[in-house]
Amino acid sequence: MEQVAEAGEVAEAGEVAEARVASVVRLAQELIRRPSRAGIDDYGPVLAVLEEWLSAHALPHRRLYDDAGNAREPVGLLVELPGGRPGRWWTLDACVDTAPYGDEAAWSFPPACGDIADGRLLGRGAADSKLAAAMFCHIAAELKPRADALHGGLAVLLDVDEHTGRFGGARAYLADPAAARPAGVLIGYPGTDDVVVGGRGLWRATLAVHGTSGHSGSRRTVVGAISRAAHLVRLLDAAELPAADADSAFPLPPKLSVTALHGGQGFSVTPDLCELNVDVRTTPGFAAHDAETLVRNAVARLDTELPAPRPTDITPVASWPSFRLAEDEQPARALLHAAADAGLAVRPKISGPSNIGNLLAGEGIPATAGFGVPYEGLHGIDERAHLAELPRVHAVYRQAVLNLLQPDRWSDRQSDRRSDRRS
Repeated sequence: MEQVAEAGEVAEAGEVAEARVASVVRLAQELIRRPSRAGIDDYGPVLAVLEEWLSAHALPHRRLYDDAGNAREPVGLLVELPGGRPGRWWTLDACVDTAPYGDEAAWSFPPACGDIADGRLLGRGAADSKLAAAMFCHIAAELKPRADALHGGLAVLLDVDEHTGRFGGARAYLADPAAARPAGVLIGYPGTDDVVVGGRGLWRATLAVHGTSGHSGSRRTVVGAISRAAHLVRLLDAAELPAADADSAFPLPPKLSVTALHGGQGFSVTPDLCELNVDVRTTPGFAAHDAETLVRNAVARLDTELPAPRPTDITPVASWPSFRLAEDEQPARALLHAAADAGLAVRPKISGPSNIGNLLAGEGIPATAGFGVPYEGLHGIDERAHLAELPRVHAVYRQAVLNLLQPDRWSDRQSDRRSDRRS
């Protein structure tokens, strides 16, 4: 009889998990069907879907606003679930704004369809990151009945200013005096193979290269701004950057790219101004100061070799530090252990591109920046998310959050595990 009862309990638990995953997918579908392309669409409809769901589940939430200028534009939605015991707060973060569609004619399905085909959720935002947003809302709802037993609290940040590169939701969250400052953040970017525990930083600047203007058909030869800018690009491309340090825990080297060049108009005038954008990806051994020094040295060489009426102007635009969490540092430790317990062979990874984790690192807040379902077409055509792994991904995040909010119980389990290995 006991075996029959136990089998019934397992079946019931399986049915509950199946219903939970189906609910996550339904919410994600509704989010995909509200276009929220960064800088293009109104974010009101997609936020309204989330607010209606959160209200139905009695989860406290509020909008975060960008106070720039006179208009108060929403940049995110913050869910806060306080625990009943003292402790640290942890945050689940997912963006609900998206990349643009690109050439819609190249898609094999409507970008905002939210349909399911061949076990995949279709549409812009399915992978990055509306499915994660729906999952994180459900985790908060699942933990609400047991909140009194939790230490600290759980926040869910739903950002609608991520794909602009401004990370306005995260900035507003950190600047909000009413919000508890998180001890760590888990960002729900997709991909089941890795837990991203670090990333290269960046230093960006716009360079204004000056020259002598004149008629392109004049007998007098002038060195225009475009020619000088082209010489500067060659100097930057030839600049020597250090290789990755084989003895370091950070496996990637720095990288410099000239990403834009603008100057001139028409054909008959040699321009006196050409602007170019420089993006330098930084590492612990080659930080923002090193990137700026390298660019300034190249500019000084240009102004010496090809003098102009005005020296080249350098305007720094953005700077984020690189970051790396050790595998035993929270919240990486909780997420990696939860993945291993779920039978997933997940490895920690240092990412080449920057992400919100870099912004958080600048604030002294550790973050993981990627673990989710497999995907295709992220930021491209035919974006889709594979749903087969969603139950395990959901369970991993849920367990990781419980590990962080129940530190005493998790420490006991870890001690038992070490004892089992020794015996």
